[in-house]
Amino acid sequence: MNRIKKALLPIIVFAKIDIKRLFRDKVAIFFVFFFPLIFLIIFGSIFNNTSDVSFKVGLVNQSQADFAKDFEKQLRSNDVFDIDKEVVSVDDAREKMNRGQLDATIILPDTFGQIKNNKYPAGQAQVLYDKSNEQAAQTLTSIMESIFGEINDKLVPHDVPFSVKAETTDTKGLTKFDYTFSGILGFTLLSLGIFGPTQVFPRLKQRGVLRRYHTTTLKVWQYFVANVISNAFIGLLAVGMMFAVAVTMFDLNMRGNYLVLALVVILGTVMLFGIGLALGGWAKNENQAAPLAQLVTLPMMFLSGVFFPTFLMPELLQKVTQFIPLTSVVDAVRLTITENANLIDLAPEIGIMLGWTVIIYLIAFKVFRWE
Repeated sequence: MNRIKKALLPIIVFAKIDIKRLFRDKVAIFFVFFFPLIFLIIFGSIFNNTSDVSFKVGLVNQSQADFAKDFEKQLRSNDVFDIDKEVVSVDDAREKMNRGQLDATIILPDTFGQIKNNKYPAGQAQVLYDKSNEQAAQTLTSIMESIFGEINDKLVPHDVPFSVKAETTDTKGLTKFDYTFSGILGFTLLSLGIFGPTQVFPRLKQRGVLRRYHTTTLKVWQYFVANVISNAFIGLLAVGMMFAVAVTMFDLNMRGNYLVLALVVILGTVMLFGIGLALGGWAKNENQAAPLAQLVTLPMMFLSGVFFPTFLMPELLQKVTQFIPLTSVVDAVRLTITENANLIDLAPEIGIMLGWTVIIYLIAFKVFRWE
């Protein structure tokens, strides 16, 4: 029992020291807690806005008819149309469309809305677009036809033999943000696990701190375990802050169990931190560590489903990416959040993470240098 206490005491002490060191470092606090939040807010705002269809359009009303004026007011009050107030002529519209500032332009010709045969107003609106926005223009044209269909039914009522009816399932589906959040969380754990130790350990070596540790009874495994514990604790805090922002600001649809997610985050953090330990423990200075960190992290960021789904990649590359360490973390987090996966469902991903953890820490123990 005394031996166990003596072995655990340095671990507890150095874990506390590492946590205190981080909270005293303002730069570290920013990159560990606030930089991921900025990243999350940017991506969350982008994907949150894509849930509603909206078109940036110009509107040129060349008609003096009362109906045309009323129709213009209706379009300007419609949330689907983000009408550029600076566009007052077709030339203005063409110039902005060439710059990519408008999706299309709606033109109401001078005959639009005039009374036809003293019965009802009529006319044809024109959707002007360039070839680069053809798909958006087709969608916009369909919306305009739907609007005119409602107006036509009021002016000239008639029965139609076929129709379509939409019905809701009354269940809340997943949004693009729900899927993207898993990638952002994986990117945060990757940054925390690799960039942290690759900056700290070389700095401690240059200052001679690790050399002084080496002169004590502290063993490598104790130092590793202490750093892993502190890093896992900090990782949970960072993920907790991200979850709070994601749920409150972007209505994250969390379908899984928080305990399962916490276990996945801890395991993923421990595994990725091992990579940082290996790189930072081997490098003599930051000039060596920084390029190695970039060399390892960049392929993982782009091949692990962080920024776009892996199923978009070629089939051969998909098979390779399954065994990249970060892929298992992102997949496990995504399955937990979006599909309520339990530990049995996550067995393949957890198995890959455990396998990589053993391999990575064996390498880290082998290459670690106290100076």
